[in-house]
Amino acid sequence: MDNFIVSARKYRPATFETVVGQQHITNTLKNAIKNSQLAQAFLFCGPRGVGKTTCARILAKTINCTNLQPNGEACGECASCKAFENGNSFNVHELDAASNNSVDDIRSLIEQVRIPPQAARYKVYIIDEVHMLSQAAFNAFLKTLEEPPHYAIFILATTEKHKILPTILSRCQIFDFNRIRVEDMANHLASIAGKESIGYEPDGLHIIAQKADGGLRDALSMFDQIVSFSGGKVTYRSVIDNLNILDYDYYFNITGSLLKEDTAKVLLFFDEILSRGFDGAHFIAGLSEHFRNLLVGKDQSTLKLLEVSEGIKTKYLQQSQQASVSFLLSAMNIANQCDISYKLSKNQRLQVELALLKMCHLPSVFNLATTPLTVTSATDGGLKKKPDTSTVTSVNGAQASPAVSVVSEAAPVYSAPPKEVVTPSVQVKETITSPAEKPKIVMPLRSTLTPSLTGEVKTQEELLEEEDPYLKGEDKEDFTMDAFLQCWSDFAAFAKKEGKKTLLTVLTAGAPRMLKPYVFEVIVGNMVQENIFRDEKPVMLNYLRSALKNFTIEVNARVDEQKVVRKPYTAPEKFQHMAARNPQLLELKSRFNLDFD
Repeated sequence: MDNFIVSARKYRPATFETVVGQQHITNTLKNAIKNSQLAQAFLFCGPRGVGKTTCARILAKTINCTNLQPNGEACGECASCKAFENGNSFNVHELDAASNNSVDDIRSLIEQVRIPPQAARYKVYIIDEVHMLSQAAFNAFLKTLEEPPHYAIFILATTEKHKILPTILSRCQIFDFNRIRVEDMANHLASIAGKESIGYEPDGLHIIAQKADGGLRDALSMFDQIVSFSGGKVTYRSVIDNLNILDYDYYFNITGSLLKEDTAKVLLFFDEILSRGFDGAHFIAGLSEHFRNLLVGKDQSTLKLLEVSEGIKTKYLQQSQQASVSFLLSAMNIANQCDISYKLSKNQRLQVELALLKMCHLPSVFNLATTPLTVTSATDGGLKKKPDTSTVTSVNGAQASPAVSVVSEAAPVYSAPPKEVVTPSVQVKETITSPAEKPKIVMPLRSTLTPSLTGEVKTQEELLEEEDPYLKGEDKEDFTMDAFLQCWSDFAAFAKKEGKKTLLTVLTAGAPRMLKPYVFEVIVGNMVQENIFRDEKPVMLNYLRSALKNFTIEVNARVDEQKVVRKPYTAPEKFQHMAARNPQLLELKSRFNLDFD
């Protein structure tokens, strides 16, 4: 117990070759050492646990090695290397800028720089967390950093490069460290497990590497924790139990149930996940990542983006063949919207369940979207399959019949809308068997954006250009003015029921007058009313033409040119009018220096 050293320290790299995942930096430093082209100041920046301080120490040891190897590595046997490894080298100084960030600390450092190295070529100063230095300390450091003695080398390390002054950055060679790849971390953990005689499963090591998010130190800390938890064997099950990670199997099973439209199983799986203590936001984020991996697995060229073990990758490839691209894109969009609205919702569980139910019905929606539809009157039962597809459009963009317009107000981009929110807006001519029967008034749904299965997004104006909103017919029966006004009144009643107050004002302000047979004109008071009338004109004309069995009826609106009303008199105008009748008011205003309020 007393001699235990955590893996992050015990297996800290001692040479450039053993540094994990930063070959672009280690190769550059080795070449600079071999060619004697060392800069006077280096800045190592990058995320936590990627090897910044480690590389700084290796560089400090290597440049003072008296027996440099042909590959640019330190020998580890000379007096300088031994002194560095034992921690008693007088030529390498480490400073923690987080606790030594004042001007006095930097002044003390500058005084030490004046002392030449002892039995070595260079004197190296490693300043960690350099972004913590104060503004005054940075300014005090500028001159020494720009023109240090020939034997002094500064290595600065930071995780927040943006906090360092530009004047400091311009004096340093900057090396940006990358996040370490999952595969590299998993291989490094496997080598450590082999050295320590620890049993492991590759899937378990991949989970640790993914959870570490690019930081090798975090991965090693989790590795030690799981070894203690599992008694010396790192398995997939021990990793997900210890790190509180949702099992891959949950996501595979839920996706399989979604593709089969088995809502009961989906909800039961989600209930089981909640009962295990997982948060709904954590689940929905993991489900989005699962859909992303399935989408990546559908193309051979993107398989390298799957950062999972070979066993899990095989499962992804199998399930990706069962799910269509449209399903995956739509499901990802629904999951993303759920993730955004999750924290703002008072009933968070319902948010996730609603998203799962929408995903569950996506396969049926795609089948419906590609099935030709026709519309009959309300008494015939609504939608029916139509064998002739020449006049009907599917969501994919075939030729469309102007009598059918299917629009969803909540459809995700790149996909057809979910089944339960598909609402057809239908305007058709019904056969009227008697004058008492009148067609049902159907207002068209309006949507600013209508997505298609191919990913195209069309505006309302483009839709109106593609589809004629007016019904077609050859009826041209005569009708009386009373019959026309009765239909006009019926439509006004419908506008009142729908809460369209501006339209109701236009319809009831005055009766339309006939300009010539079947052509009418209605007077409106302003441009706003004219715009409202123009927007609702297709629905109104479709109703009037169907009810009166005359498809040549036309109704236009005209703005009434009202006489200009005189504005109320202003105070100066009132005074001028009174002064014209009583000139002494001008003298009174001038003598007392009066003015208007």
